[in-house]
Amino acid sequence: MKTSQSLLTVSLLTLASGIAMAMEPLPANPPVPADNPITAAKIELGKQLFFDPRLSVDGTISCNSCHNVMAGGTDNRPVSVGVAGQKGGRSAPTVWNAAFLSAQFWDGRAATLEDQAKGPILNPVEMGMPNEQAVLDRINAIPGYVQQFKAIFGEVSYDNIAKAIATYERTLVTPNSPFDRYMRGDKSAMSPAAIKGMELVESLGCTGCHAGPNFSGPDLPTGQGFFQKFPTYDSPYTKKYRLKDDKGLYEVTKDPADKHMWRVPTWRNVALTAPYFHNGSVATLDEAVRVMAKTQLNKTLSEEQVNNIVAFLNSLTGEFPAQTLPRLPDLANGSFTTTP
Repeated sequence: MKTSQSLLTVSLLTLASGIAMAMEPLPANPPVPADNPITAAKIELGKQLFFDPRLSVDGTISCNSCHNVMAGGTDNRPVSVGVAGQKGGRSAPTVWNAAFLSAQFWDGRAATLEDQAKGPILNPVEMGMPNEQAVLDRINAIPGYVQQFKAIFGEVSYDNIAKAIATYERTLVTPNSPFDRYMRGDKSAMSPAAIKGMELVESLGCTGCHAGPNFSGPDLPTGQGFFQKFPTYDSPYTKKYRLKDDKGLYEVTKDPADKHMWRVPTWRNVALTAPYFHNGSVATLDEAVRVMAKTQLNKTLSEEQVNNIVAFLNSLTGEFPAQTLPRLPDLANGSFTTTP
């Protein structure tokens, strides 16, 4: 991860120079790191792990619990619920198209999907496993997992667990949205309102941050992250939706320059991922548009402008590849828990 001052500089220089990358269709495939090539066997293993609640301390929470790939990749809650009914402090971001993000988590503290996959399993509020060794003990007790890890990686390790999950997540891409079809030449794919909204987000300056094919910022070197201060301007929305209660990246670095700095989220499939913002405080997309216009651009939009932008954002809902529940390797003749 870059230094705090560099993060701030990347965001502010981009805005100050008026850079807004040309709108582009979503690529069919995301970037793949050289040390974690994609294979069919690794995808299947990662999918099993993604859906397996046995990676949580009490066997109740899987990755899919908060990032539901049978829907929009979130749990559509203000904040997620982890083991023992504990509530986290932030809304779960969508896992769909996360492979295109410049960094992971709302605060961008993880450089890659592999880094991100290691976090929730050990988080005491999320999946609650006490340490990496406890996770490895679980996996090593399940013969089917051991066989797969040895065949794919040569061994079971925490890094390899993360690599498998990240590989599956790189298949979670939603191409061919109405916007994508429009940009490829099908001028009937978007409604007149959506086209007006597309023109409006450019003219207002929204795409100064929500740029690139994923609408989450320009392509940057792995882990550099594309960040922006939120909120930039104080308004009645700031207090109403408690937008400053969480200080973003500062909660990780404790550097004053990082207060209220956040990784820019994607607009892809945003119509399906309510409630909105890091704390899930805004229930509807039209209200989220008003909040963003006022807090980031100091602009008050008309209802027609809001409706047109919402129409454009709806045009970014892509085609979801079919997902089927995996058969998980069995643990025979025993259980990981003894409490009722």
